[in-house]
Amino acid sequence: MATDYKSGSLEINSPWSRATPKGAQTAIGYMTIKNNGTTPDRLTGGSIDAADRFQLHAMTMENGIAKMRELSDIEIKPGQTIEFKPGGSHVMFVNLKRPLSKGDHINGTLVFERAGKVQIEYSVEGIGDQRGPHEMEHMQH
Repeated sequence: MATDYKSGSLEINSPWSRATPKGAQTAIGYMTIKNNGTTPDRLTGGSIDAADRFQLHAMTMENGIAKMRELSDIEIKPGQTIEFKPGGSHVMFVNLKRPLSKGDHINGTLVFERAGKVQIEYSVEGIGDQRGPHEMEHMQH
């Protein structure tokens, strides 16, 4: 079941990751963050229990080639929703301490300029999953 978190005017929806093969050094986190307030905020970093480092990454297209670049922060303007999703911007967990397995729940922290630290939990889905648990709920017939 999807989990949502709130801190001040920010709403964090359905944090998730994919299972990793044995030996993988990185994993990727996905979620949506919505700013319901009237003041911008910035995601400046975070951490996760299963890895040594947490990085913010943006995907851009240059001459038809997708390129990933690390960001120092991501602004979330009033009324804006930022979506971290497969094939797009995401958070990267670097130097995994152990493989992530489907069904795991991994504790993490997001750090915002205004909202401060927010404790969250990532739900680990299958290796090839393209949608998080929240999106899967809406697909049931």
